[in-house]
Amino acid sequence: MAIDMGTASTIIAVKGRDIVLDEPSVVAINELTGEIVAYGQDAHDMRGREGRDVVVVAPLNAGVVADFERTKKMLSHFVKKAKSGGSQMAIQAVMSMLGDVTHVEQRAMLNAAEDAHIGKVYIMEEGLAAAFGAGVVPDDKRASAVVDLGAGTTNIAIVAKGHIIHSRSERIGHFEINTALATHLRKHRGLQVGEETTEKLKTEFASTYLPDDISKSTMVRGRDVQTGSPAAVEITTGEIYPVIEGIVRRAAQVIADTLTELRPEVAADIYDRGVILTGGGALLNGIDQYMRNFVNLSVIVAEEPRYATVRGLLKMFDEPELLEKVSRNELHVLQNSEIPFEA
Repeated sequence: MAIDMGTASTIIAVKGRDIVLDEPSVVAINELTGEIVAYGQDAHDMRGREGRDVVVVAPLNAGVVADFERTKKMLSHFVKKAKSGGSQMAIQAVMSMLGDVTHVEQRAMLNAAEDAHIGKVYIMEEGLAAAFGAGVVPDDKRASAVVDLGAGTTNIAIVAKGHIIHSRSERIGHFEINTALATHLRKHRGLQVGEETTEKLKTEFASTYLPDDISKSTMVRGRDVQTGSPAAVEITTGEIYPVIEGIVRRAAQVIADTLTELRPEVAADIYDRGVILTGGGALLNGIDQYMRNFVNLSVIVAEEPRYATVRGLLKMFDEPELLEKVSRNELHVLQNSEIPFEA
């Protein structure tokens, strides 16, 4: 089993069955009892329309465990769901994790996996998994640059010969676009909107690259800030482009800065090969054009970019020796780490 547990979604793939689960990384909680009443897609469907005493929360933040107990229960639920229809035997799993996580954060994720009744757990850097899933061959001696644009992080990995030779991770993700859109609509148009509305605006209407027709418009519905009544405003692509561009520019700057830190031979390889984009942010309209112009290199989007990391993890079961080499299970250190338990 391969598990890519991210800020926005948890994706699980099983050897021989490919993707078996793809659900939002959220849980719905009864505030009075503290019990989890729904997981994943069921919880996500409640967001913005929660019942009384119910709140929807994300137990992971910027790719790491923010709420250990709820992460553990959510992962256990997803693993159980992914097992249904398949073997109920003890399993091996390989999980992805950002390269700059602390030992405590890593131990928290391992403990959550162990509590989900997974027999043996390997942890692998997300950048390397994304590279393998995007088609980078483990024995290729020439360097490849893979940028994973996640909901909470932008992760750059330079990979050669099956190893990360340079990496950088910044807590800038495409969820920030949702927040920026909501802030813009509230401050400048007097309209309060929910996450479902901003997500739809971001994915179906907005462009990260300056649109040809900046007058293209859409109606956005929500709640009038002053009166509290239901209301709607008309916005254009030209109005929201600068809001989005500010966030995309920060991610692009991180990529550009990272590319200046490479050794000459590595830089030469990247000049020839360009940059591969993976992650949910790679699906944003015009992102490849924007990055191409910013870094002045070829930029391509991986096939099914959201699934690149989990498919890269899945490939590791065909490369057991490589998995042993690249996994980050530094148990002698991890076992001495204290786990932050949260109620």
